[in-house]
Amino acid sequence: MSSVKGKIDLQRLPVHVAIIMDGNGRWALKQGNQRVFGHQNGVESVRQTVEACGELGIPFLSLYAFSKENWCRPQQEINALMSLMVSTIDSELDSLAKNNVKLIVIGDIANLPTNVQNKLLNAITRTEKNTGLNLVIALSYSSKWEITQAALRLALDIKENKLPAGAITEETFSGYLTTKHIPDPELLIRTGGEFRLSNFLLWQLAYTELYFSDILWPDFRKENLYEAIIDFQKRERRFGKTGEQVKNCD
Repeated sequence: MSSVKGKIDLQRLPVHVAIIMDGNGRWALKQGNQRVFGHQNGVESVRQTVEACGELGIPFLSLYAFSKENWCRPQQEINALMSLMVSTIDSELDSLAKNNVKLIVIGDIANLPTNVQNKLLNAITRTEKNTGLNLVIALSYSSKWEITQAALRLALDIKENKLPAGAITEETFSGYLTTKHIPDPELLIRTGGEFRLSNFLLWQLAYTELYFSDILWPDFRKENLYEAIIDFQKRERRFGKTGEQVKNCD
C-alpha cells in the first residue's frame, strides 16, 4: 500500500498539532483485556506520532495524556497509569534525546506522585536544550483549571500593583497560561469517535481546525496522522474574514 505522505504539502504544515488520545479503554475491552492493556498499547501510537511529526518537521506536538478529571477513575487504573508513565519515560528518554526532541509538561504537576514528578523533571532537564520537535505532554491538566489559575495570578499582580487593570488584553491573559511560550494549535485531532474537547486547551483552540477520527488510539499510526494533515491542508482558514478577503491577502 502506497503512503499518503507524498500528498502532504511540506510548505503548509501546521506549526502545532494537538491530539486527544481517546479509545484506549474501549480498545482493550474489545480485546477481552483490562483497560490498562489499551494504555500500554497506546504507547506505540505515541511513538509513531512523535516520529512522524519529527520527520515532517512539525515544530510542536501536544498530547492530552491525563486530565484532572481522570483522577476520578478507579484507583487500580490510576496506579497502573502512573506506573506506565514511569516505565515509558525510562524506555523512551534516550530516543527523545537522540532525536533532538524537547519535552515540555503542562498541568497540575504537583498533584502527580513524587516518583513521576522526579522522572519528568529529569526528562525535561535532559532534553531542554534540544532544538527539534517540542513534545508537550498534558498531565493532570484541565483547561478550566489552567484558566482559573491564570485569573488568580493575574488578580494577584493587579492587587500588588504589578499590572494596571486597564492593561489586560487577550495577549496579557495568554501570558499567564501554562502555554505562554507555545503557539496555539492549528490542528486538533481526536481519536475514538467522540465529538468533544474534554476540557483541553479551550482558550488556545479558539480558531483551531478540528479533526475527529473513529480510530481508537492504540490503532493510530503515521498514515492516520498524514490523512489528518492532508484534510487540514484542504481547508480555508478565515479567522472571521470572508473567503475573498483571505484570497486577497494571499
